[in-house]
Amino acid sequence: MSILVSHSSKNINVSINLTTSKSESNRVLIIQSILNNCFEINNLSNADDTKTLVELLKSKRTVLDVGHAGTTMRFLTAFFASQQREVTITGSERMQQRPIKILVEALNQLGSNISYLKKDGFPPIKINKSEKLIGGEIGLDGSVSSQYISALLLVAPTFKNGLTINFKGKVVSKPYIMMTINIMRYFGADVTWQGNKIIVKNTAYQPINFIVEADWSAASYWYSIAALSENACIEIIGLKENSLQGDSYVVELYKFFGVETTFTKKGIRITKTTKIDKESIPEVNFENFPDLAQTFAVTAAALNFSVKLTGLSTLRIKETDRISALQKELISCGFNITIENDDLIILPSNGASQTANKIINTYNDHRMAMAFAPLSMIFPITINDEKVVEKSYPNFWKDLTKSDFRINS
Repeated sequence: MSILVSHSSKNINVSINLTTSKSESNRVLIIQSILNNCFEINNLSNADDTKTLVELLKSKRTVLDVGHAGTTMRFLTAFFASQQREVTITGSERMQQRPIKILVEALNQLGSNISYLKKDGFPPIKINKSEKLIGGEIGLDGSVSSQYISALLLVAPTFKNGLTINFKGKVVSKPYIMMTINIMRYFGADVTWQGNKIIVKNTAYQPINFIVEADWSAASYWYSIAALSENACIEIIGLKENSLQGDSYVVELYKFFGVETTFTKKGIRITKTTKIDKESIPEVNFENFPDLAQTFAVTAAALNFSVKLTGLSTLRIKETDRISALQKELISCGFNITIENDDLIILPSNGASQTANKIINTYNDHRMAMAFAPLSMIFPITINDEKVVEKSYPNFWKDLTKSDFRINS
């Protein structure tokens, strides 16, 4: 179903209890399962991806369907391989187009017996009976998805010989890997990362209750709303200044757009200033925070910035090809966007019509829906498949109505 999103003014004053982080939740759920559920997770995310992971970790079925949940696919593959459980893991049509060969090859090198049921290198996969993984040393290209690396790291403390990962070339998405490592350390894992080598020793996780922080990725949409407003004062509850999440870099990114952040006892308060220097951002590299790229691109285009977005290669294999999807939908709104290899270039444009209703296709991608929603501060937009946001931020549309956005079916 589609919804029409609009806003009656360009002034925002609201307090939001933000959804909690599915990235933190999913990592802690794997550790909780390794420890047979002997500690509590508080503020667990209510995102569909996390609900799917909870359900499948408990399931006794021999065939498990992750749907569109990419992290769940990667994490369960490593988890069930480490548990010597015989199971088939499949997913949606798009999931079966998303590669998993690098993870499967690494696990098989460590002693697993995983096979492909259709196309080589892609789901569905079959985890066959094998001996307990003893671990060892593997090499990985540093440019691979951080989800592969995190999946391996989370189960590595259970390996008799631990795990050493030697990276070839520059490692991308470092903050997501550091989030995984810091969560592992919280539960007692012995992990070191020096240069291009991560070493995980065979150590038992310790059962310690965990409180999940609010989601900085979800906060980025409110930063975009603030940037596109004339006046904004937005309180977001549950965020921390010293966050485990790499997407907290949104605080620095949106200074370019005149959005200032103040940390409070409850979370943060973001406000709109008039200090905007359109000459100050010729290029931004998103390799350490790729989930912010769509939101940033839409904001920059709407404010008629000229900027080059680099470090986007991992966006090609997400829920959709996010680089192409961004270009198509921004052009449909009247903005000037080009692509060079994996770089997205936003150029000055005459601006989109302020009155015409723009139709945004989401491509089954939650971040497409939420990244484009703030454009309704400027002109009405129609979002196709509004339920896609349930993947990571189920209350998104409800939260928008608290700040005078109008949502009509």
